[in-house]
Amino acid sequence: MTIFSKIVAGEIPSYKCAESDQFYAFLDIAPLQKGHTLVIPKREVDYFFDLTDEEIAAMQVFAKHVAEAIKEVLPCRKVGQAVLGLEVPHAHIHLVPMQSEGDLNFANPKKQFTPEEMQQTADAIRKAFEKKS
Repeated sequence: MTIFSKIVAGEIPSYKCAESDQFYAFLDIAPLQKGHTLVIPKREVDYFFDLTDEEIAAMQVFAKHVAEAIKEVLPCRKVGQAVLGLEVPHAHIHLVPMQSEGDLNFANPKKQFTPEEMQQTADAIRKAFEKKS
C-alpha cells in the first residue's frame, strides 16, 4: 500500500482539497507554491498511463475542477499541471498556482507553511470546489 493509498484510507492525515468516488485531491506537504495540490486516483496504480482511458479522462476533468477552485482562491495567472510520478509509486497530477513558468520548476526550493496556513488553504480550495460541484 502506497503512502497515497494510506492517505485515501484515512490512515495518514492530509489537507484535503476535494474528493469524489474515484479521486482525491490534497495539498502537497513540500509545495512549490502555496496551494500546490496533488490529484490522485483512489485506485492504486503506479504509472499514470496504466490508468484506463476512461480513468485518465475522468481524472483530468476532476483536476480541472480542482484547478478552477485553486485559481478562485489563490492569486495566480494560471494553474500549471505536471505528471511526474517517480517519487511515489501512485499515479498523480501536480496542480501548481503560477505567476510565471518558473513557478513550476521542481528544482526550486520547496516552500514551508504552518499547519494553520495549510489547513486554511485546503479549506478555501475545498469550499470553492464544493460550490462548483
